[in-house]
Amino acid sequence: MTDSVIRASGLTLRRKQRDVLHDISLDIPAGAVVGLVGRNGAGKSTLLQCLAGLVSPDAGSSALLGCPSLDLSDAVRERLGYVAQTPDLFGWMSVLEHLQTIGRAYPRWNEERCLALALRLDLPLSTNVSKLSGGDQQKLAVVLALAHDPDVLLFDEPVSSLDPLTRREFMRAIFSGDQQRERTILISSHILSDLERVVSHVAFIRDGRLQAFDSWDAMLEHYRLAPPGSAPPAEATVWRGAASGRVLIDSRRAPQLAAAGRALTLDELFMELNT
Repeated sequence: MTDSVIRASGLTLRRKQRDVLHDISLDIPAGAVVGLVGRNGAGKSTLLQCLAGLVSPDAGSSALLGCPSLDLSDAVRERLGYVAQTPDLFGWMSVLEHLQTIGRAYPRWNEERCLALALRLDLPLSTNVSKLSGGDQQKLAVVLALAHDPDVLLFDEPVSSLDPLTRREFMRAIFSGDQQRERTILISSHILSDLERVVSHVAFIRDGRLQAFDSWDAMLEHYRLAPPGSAPPAEATVWRGAASGRVLIDSRRAPQLAAAGRALTLDELFMELNT
């Protein structure tokens, strides 16, 4: 995993004299599955919209597959799957009509694969989209994003309205494409237990700023809470909790503290980075 597929450099977006995103830089390699983690309002949706070319930043730039996000070529769009937090769907169509209409836009669209995904997620094909529940609308958006077997997936809370069984089927579906090609995934979710099982990397974002971005294996091996009373060097400090007073460190920059503490779960890291 050496080639950059998703890249952001100094992304900054201001709204009402406030930075919604502040100087965010990311370099996501081919084949990575990146969990984007943060509280509501942290900037996750805005970051994904910038990467997809749907929002123009005030500063900085981003690219997908080497193509600027604000000028994505048709060839790149054909290799991209995107699910917004609130799906933008055609309410007057049936589910099947919606799938067939969108499918005509993608040369690599596979109707058999599309219908198999719809069946796997228990999606009612004959129902009008306007009559679908919120969960079923989310399922439809997921099928639309996956049915052309894209190389890059951007998912904004794609499972928030799904029950546990459907979430499991969704996770299976995103890894069931052509295994001869690498698929790069950036997915935001509040259901951290789901992410923890599938991610290769994690990006934490708070108040529009990137707090930490690393491989999940590295976080498990090296991220620790500094022992009480210790004075970790500044370069090893990942986050200092204003309320808790605890210090999260990267032991690669403080080898003397490498044996301190234990590996933290994704939930525990989230709590430490948001207190």
